[in-house]
Amino acid sequence: MSKLYIFGIGGTGSRVLKSLTMLLAAGVKINAAEIVPVIIDPDHAAADLTRTVKLMRDYNNVYGKIAHTTNSKNGFCRTRINLDILPSVTIRLEDTENGDFKKYIGLEKMKDEKGNPDNNYALASLLFSENNLNAKMDVGFKGNPNIGSVVLNQVALSQDFNDVIGSFGSGDRVFIISSIFGGTGAAGFPLILKNLRAISNNVNNFQYVKDAVIGAVSVLPYFNVKNKEGSEIDSSTFISKTKAALSYYDRNMTEANALYYIADNLSESKQYPNSEGGTTQRNEAHFVELAAALSVIDFSWQGNLTTINGKPRGTIYKEFGIKNDAKEITFGDLEAKTNNNIKKTLTQFTLFCKYMDEKIFSSYKDQPWAIAHKFDDNFIHSPAFQSDLEDLKKAYFEWLTELSNNHRAFEPYDLTQKPSKLFELIKGEKPAKTWSLKTNYDLFDDCLNDLQSKVKDDLSKPLQSFMELFFLATDKLVKLKFRIV
Repeated sequence: MSKLYIFGIGGTGSRVLKSLTMLLAAGVKINAAEIVPVIIDPDHAAADLTRTVKLMRDYNNVYGKIAHTTNSKNGFCRTRINLDILPSVTIRLEDTENGDFKKYIGLEKMKDEKGNPDNNYALASLLFSENNLNAKMDVGFKGNPNIGSVVLNQVALSQDFNDVIGSFGSGDRVFIISSIFGGTGAAGFPLILKNLRAISNNVNNFQYVKDAVIGAVSVLPYFNVKNKEGSEIDSSTFISKTKAALSYYDRNMTEANALYYIADNLSESKQYPNSEGGTTQRNEAHFVELAAALSVIDFSWQGNLTTINGKPRGTIYKEFGIKNDAKEITFGDLEAKTNNNIKKTLTQFTLFCKYMDEKIFSSYKDQPWAIAHKFDDNFIHSPAFQSDLEDLKKAYFEWLTELSNNHRAFEPYDLTQKPSKLFELIKGEKPAKTWSLKTNYDLFDDCLNDLQSKVKDDLSKPLQSFMELFFLATDKLVKLKFRIV
């Protein structure tokens, strides 16, 4: 398998990457040896971006402490997220942090020999409003793709971009995530796509890049923002901006092998605080972002997509739908394909995280499965457990909680601590009866004890045997109690 390069543009790009990381943590299979995340966002302080980058680093910390051999049965955190090619994860944009747009384009220098504004000045004044010219760019382009299209042209000239492109190999693919109703995403997607297809012959591996199979998801409006006096962000313009962008895409976007589209009904969406960027831009996870992450998974498994001399041989188009138009989505409201992709893996990982959250500290000292593998005080209080795995678990529960609190909500699980009703976890489903007299966490421990002999210890990677044992146990439990195979 080859690498999958994922360009996440703007805040939506970061949030979709976050959902994708959660899916990979749970063990959803992607047809790639590794993914290479590349975030493009001038708003380096945005909480959505910083949370995503931290999550990917937490994921990688766990990934690096487990084995990845053909003998391992563990499916949690199975796919590598390659943060070596672009250690900062984000492509740096020059001259956007401490200046306005007119300074960026050198408006004050557009003068004739007598010092009067020249024709270039007149053209810039015609193309850009006074608000555009005075716009600060350190928090993004605030719904102005006309500004973004100018600034983001520098991406293809950056050393970061060259480092990414230089690592391409034969068979590697690209996927681009962007929103279509803002500034950064709407401008960035067409530019990135065209720069990849028109890559210079002087660039290393240019033919691999030019002929790569490229997919993209365009996220249409799916949330509102509150009105705020003086703010340049106005959700009443989202639809008109989307129509304009779609019209442009229809006429000009012919370089992608696969295009995915997703949106939601704005009348039922949650109003987010009106933040123009920075540390206050911290949107709660949304089901649309989860569905967009699934488009990355779907794309990775699409065969028969080819590109010759930078021209795709046909383009496929896909949208996402649910079976029931529910305001609070559970697994029963999803189509069969989506359930097949995520229900088993998410349920296993949720059970694993719940055990760590509710039971591990009362069981590791006396349960045979823990004693046999020396999951003792040294292990439970090690950085691998207390920091790496604990941080990933907290982020996962936070993600599920945010999804359940949003509109529309995705709330497949009852996450309240009910040890006596552990297997009533999946909303709308009754757990199956078993022949065992043991229930709840006693049954969980029984499965762990029954399977512990199948797990070999790795003294250099104790987290590997721990996660493999729990993967095997949760796999057995979801089959026993939920009839998920």
